[in-house]
Amino acid sequence: MENDPGLLPLDGITVVALEQAVAAPLATRHLADMGARVIKIERVGEGDFARNYDDAVFGQASHFVWLNRSKESLGVDLKSEVGRDTVAKLIAKADVFVQNLAPDAADRLGFGADELRADHEELIVVNMSGYGSAGPRRERKAYDMLVQAETGMISVTGTPDTATKTGVPVSDIAAGMYAMTSVLGALFRRSRTGVGARIDVSMFDATAEWLGHPMYMKMYADKQIPRVGLGHAAIVPYDSYPTLDGQILIGVQNDRGWRQLVTDVFKRPELADHPRFATNMLRVQHRAEVDALVAEETQRFTSAALDQALADSGIPAAELNDMGGLIEHPQLDQRDRWRDIGTEAGPIRAMLPPMTFSDVEMRMGDVPALGAHTDRILGELGWSAQDIATMRDQGVVG
Repeated sequence: MENDPGLLPLDGITVVALEQAVAAPLATRHLADMGARVIKIERVGEGDFARNYDDAVFGQASHFVWLNRSKESLGVDLKSEVGRDTVAKLIAKADVFVQNLAPDAADRLGFGADELRADHEELIVVNMSGYGSAGPRRERKAYDMLVQAETGMISVTGTPDTATKTGVPVSDIAAGMYAMTSVLGALFRRSRTGVGARIDVSMFDATAEWLGHPMYMKMYADKQIPRVGLGHAAIVPYDSYPTLDGQILIGVQNDRGWRQLVTDVFKRPELADHPRFATNMLRVQHRAEVDALVAEETQRFTSAALDQALADSGIPAAELNDMGGLIEHPQLDQRDRWRDIGTEAGPIRAMLPPMTFSDVEMRMGDVPALGAHTDRILGELGWSAQDIATMRDQGVVG
């Protein structure tokens, strides 16, 4: 189910990915979205362990179908010399090699960056890890929740009473996005120099980067950003407020917005220059009073009426949707953001990638079954049908 009406940005680029879970598969899926050929190396019989996270999508794992469309799957046993030789031959023909195995595992298999680039200096190697290539936590397991804890992400997420991790794996996602953008930068530089790169991206560094605001508040003002639930530590009012039939989120970014809210929407102009509310810093100091005042006013409206009034006044607001609300959201429907893609269990719906080019639609290829492209890839490397059958019988490929 390929949809490739024109030249995609990464047409002609080949990526070999020795990947699992979320961070690296997200990076390579976006490269595939943009037209790269992504060959995913998977363990014979088992594959990427994310295939078994759940069975929500017609018996397939939701993480896997999200992160692995448009890729080719090669099932190979890397404990065997033939299996390692197969992958080495693939990498020798590739532009990019991405791996997120345990520390030093790729090196032990013969896929270390220095070794791979010794005779292939134009190769771009991306090593993804939890904590980086050095440091006291280098060898530690680095699941998303653990990295959120180590970086302090959890300390600023949740309610005043309860710290929480985020609802999606932001440390994985951050690392995946930095890996993807690093590859694009390396490809651009290589187009001018002919030389590839070794790139290291860690979940810890990526998440720490996202914590710049609370980090600087602590470093220079000695203030730990408080957990404020749906609120904002530095802006008030910025929270969920009750209506006649539900709730709505209002985010007033500046003093002009406050004036518009109380004057145009609430019809309470006397509050605009109130000595405790006139500036954002004052409103933060009197957060509880401001929130109570706003809640008293919002309860006079239905959610729809208040949403419209806020929009008419240019005040940022949003409905508090759940996943059902997202799936049915008119922004996706009216902008034609859904496509059908294939899986081994049948077609499913998937959203177009966020990168929207005016002249070409991003690739929306199928989610591969484990080892679905093994024979074709081995054939491209020069093995005969009999060779492949023998390798399959021996469990080297699958």
